[in-house]
Formats: sequence, C-alpha cells, structure tokens
Amino acid sequence: MNNRRSFIRKTFLTAGTLSIGSLFQKSIAADIADAFRELRIMTPEAAAQDEELWSRIQQAYTASNQIINLNNGGVSPQPKVVQDAANRYYTYANEAPSYYMWRILDQGREPLRTKLATLAGVSQEELAINRNTTEAINTVIFGLNLKAGDEVVLTKYDYPNMINAWKQREKRDGIVLRWLDFDIPMESDDEVIEKFKEAITTRTKVFHITHMINWTGHIMPAKALCALAKANNIYSIVDGAHTFAHLDFKISDLGCDFFGTSLHKWLCAPFGTGLLYIRKERIKDVWPLLASPENQIDNIRKFENIGTRSFAIEQAIGSAIDFHNAIGAARKAARLKYLKQFWIDQVKDIDKVKFYTSTKPSLSGALFNFGIEGMDAGPVHNALFRTHKIHTSPIKWEKVNGPRITPHVYTKKYDMERLVEAIDAVALK
Repeated sequence: MNNRRSFIRKTFLTAGTLSIGSLFQKSIAADIADAFRELRIMTPEAAAQDEELWSRIQQAYTASNQIINLNNGGVSPQPKVVQDAANRYYTYANEAPSYYMWRILDQGREPLRTKLATLAGVSQEELAINRNTTEAINTVIFGLNLKAGDEVVLTKYDYPNMINAWKQREKRDGIVLRWLDFDIPMESDDEVIEKFKEAITTRTKVFHITHMINWTGHIMPAKALCALAKANNIYSIVDGAHTFAHLDFKISDLGCDFFGTSLHKWLCAPFGTGLLYIRKERIKDVWPLLASPENQIDNIRKFENIGTRSFAIEQAIGSAIDFHNAIGAARKAARLKYLKQFWIDQVKDIDKVKFYTSTKPSLSGALFNFGIEGMDAGPVHNALFRTHKIHTSPIKWEKVNGPRITPHVYTKKYDMERLVEAIDAVALK
C-alpha cells in the first residue's frame, strides 16, 4: 500500500511530464521524439516550412481524417499524451475518490501553478487556475468595485460573453459603457490607440482589451493600450483567449492588470481549462465570483473556490505545457503564421474573395477571416463543408460576414491547398 501511495504521489506531483514513448507504438514514439530534437535546433523560420518534420509531429494527434478541421480557434484537439494523462489521473481518482482526489491529486495544484506561471512569465502568486476565459474575465468584470457613472471603454468586436457581462453591470449598477467601432479590416495600431485615448474621461475606470479579435484574428496593440491605461490610473483587462500559446509572448510583457485565457484552445490542454492572471497589488481590488475565506483577501487562490472540480483534467494541463515547450513558442507561432500566409496568398486574387483581416504580418496570427462577395458567411461555410469536408466557423458580426479559418500545428500544408481549391470552387458559383 505504501508503494502504491508513493507511486501515485510521484505521478501526480510531476504535473504532466511529457512521456511520448509510453503512449505510442515504439516506432511512432521514436519518430516523434526525434522530430522534437531536430526542431529544437532549427530557427523558427526554417522550422515553419519543413513539411516532413511537421508531418512527424502530427502523428502525436488523433485528429479525424474524415474532415479538415479549420476551426481550431473555438477549441483545439489534445495531443495523445494529454488525453492519456487525463485518463490516467481520472482512473486513479476513481479508485478511492475522497482520498486520491482530495488528499493526493490536489497536491499537484501548486506545482502546476508554478509551471503555468513560468510559461506565462508571471509570479505563481498572481495566477489562478480555472475553467476558461469567460470565467476568468467575468470574475474581474463582476468583481471590481465600480459604481454608477463609472465608465468602461470597450469595442463592438469584443467577445459576446464579455459584452453581456458588462451590459449586466450596466443594468444593475448604472455604469456607463463607451463603445468603440472600427473599419474592417483594421489596419492601424495608431488608430486603435487614438480611439481609446479619445474615449478617456475623468470617469473612466476600465479598458477592456481583446488581445486578438475572435471574429477576425486582428491583434490589438495590447501593450500600448495597457500603458495608456496605467498612465491614466485606469484598470486594464486583457482577454487573451486567442493569443496565449498562439503568439510568442509572456503575459508580463503586456503590463496589464488582469488577463484571462482558455488553455483548451491554442495550448491544446483538456477541455474546460483556463487561467486568470491578476497583478499582485490588484488582487485585493477584486471580489471572487464564489465566496472565499476572509483571510484570502489578497491571495490569488480566493478565485479557485468553485467546489468539486475535475482534478484529472486540471493535472493534465502539465502534459500540454510540456508538449508546447517541446515545439517552442517561437517555432509554433512561426508555423501557424506560415500556414495562414500560404493560403491567403493563394486566394487573394480570386475574383469575389475579400478579406476581413489585415494582411499585414504583424496584425494577425493563424486566425483569419475571408468572405465571398454576394454570399453570407453561413452559405460559404456550408459549401466548404458539404462538398469539401472543410470545417470552419461562420462569422456574421457587425461588419464581418465570412468564415473564420484557424489551422493548428497538426494541420498539413496539403489541407491548406485543399482549402484554396475549395474557396476557388465556391467563388466561381
């Protein structure tokens, strides 16, 4: 029994050490491990274009070959190592739930917090583990002490769950929402910064900043906007749902007060995992969504009192971090941008094709939105799937009316070639 307890404790406290070899056929495992080693000595630019190398890494996924999935922005598949880690922890927890889950598995939370904090470039005392971006950002929206007349600056292109949260505070508390609008595609950081600056009044308390617009993939100048907020004693909230583990940056680079993201998107962690970052001195300014002990007023853990949760999927986050690190943030970002650039270069001159995302390299990552003149997003999306088995996300929001395309590291260049052929066929009809 002691050996059993020791084994389980050691397993859980590793918080997801990557072990390719134990989870695949030996020949495949060796090939993937060799690919990771080769990748580590390559520049991001060289790695991005090496199809043979990426085809070997793609073996780590169990993605369906029945469709071409280009809606990875909504939720991403997990590598098999992550799936297996979650299953392993779940099986252990079920052997004696109240003991293995609460006495053993829960001890992995602090090592995991440290691991996540290292990835994010922040202190572990500033990072809470939660379930998704909505939970993270809503915690801040509803937790800040705002009163009637206080103003929040946000845009018409923010995520609906966040917009609805602010509208609820507007109705309940009488705060004022100042809406910004932009031409699409957005082409200028300076224009964005200037509009936020012009919206500042003596009552402005919050900038709500979507780091990457989920509708179009546009990258907002978050660092500059956070600096502007700080200079005017304004809280800065950054919705990083689509940038964390997608772009090559650290949360600490932004200078924000608050940051939330979903780990089941670009990090490829288990479904229903996320994080909330709060600058240390701001923790006391935010009420948790669910009550916490009084002695946790300035403790980041006060945002984790959600009752019983899935310890198994939480601990498997560690394996996702290891997989991400094995590729490398810069190499991953370069590959994703390469796949995006390949297909938009091929379709930009097709008659009736239009872009809702800027083609400037600095203003988007993998996520990109296009449209076909004379067609709504839904029919284009349906045609791509019905005839070509290409799954996208149809977007019709404000001035955007087209499918959103989001490849991932398991996406093949051949898949993007199929997309180009499909767009050409749909546009000709």
